[in-house]
Amino acid sequence: MRINDVAPDFQADTTQGPISFHEWIGDGWALLFSHPKDFTPVCTTELGAVAGLQGDFADRNCKIIGISVDGVSDHERWKADIASATGHAVDYPLIGDPELKVAKAYEMLPADAGDTSEGRTAADNATARTVFIIGPDKKVKAQLTYPMTTGRNFAEILRLLDSIQLTAAEQVATPANWNQGDDVIIVPSVSDDEAKERYPDGWEQPLPYLRIVPQPGS
Repeated sequence: MRINDVAPDFQADTTQGPISFHEWIGDGWALLFSHPKDFTPVCTTELGAVAGLQGDFADRNCKIIGISVDGVSDHERWKADIASATGHAVDYPLIGDPELKVAKAYEMLPADAGDTSEGRTAADNATARTVFIIGPDKKVKAQLTYPMTTGRNFAEILRLLDSIQLTAAEQVATPANWNQGDDVIIVPSVSDDEAKERYPDGWEQPLPYLRIVPQPGS
């Protein structure tokens, strides 16, 4: 799986009923984030954190969906723990993947991992810890993989989504530590003549290849 690969389509049962993944995404964005096993401590906090940010993702036209290599019935029981521990109800779907099909399709588990989650520990599934941001064209725009012991920073994932959506709409890139509203970089494929039409007030140019302008629309 690489950036700009088409995200594998699949059919699966979820806590909100069966889905066909590409159809479920529709014409918006999607955040698919995976977990090694239900009833694990770090993942419990993460699922609750994302539930608390669901409105922020919705504002960005981005759906949320989680996956763990366990069945939907386990997910339903886990949701009660998540709400109790974090104060946030999980109102987004959780994919059941007890045959490991989705985890393998997304290359989070090797092909020889078997075909059942039964008897597998969280450590066996440690590599199922990836966040995928998927665009309306159903292509992977970003992926981040974390170790089991490090909780994911979903404020950073929102920042990443903001950057991806901005740079998809405008011919700009975002510099290190960029946040919404900060200055951006004109991409090299835009000539100076084209840039003058887009940015008649000019730009800062500390290096011949580094042209800095205010964020469009900010």
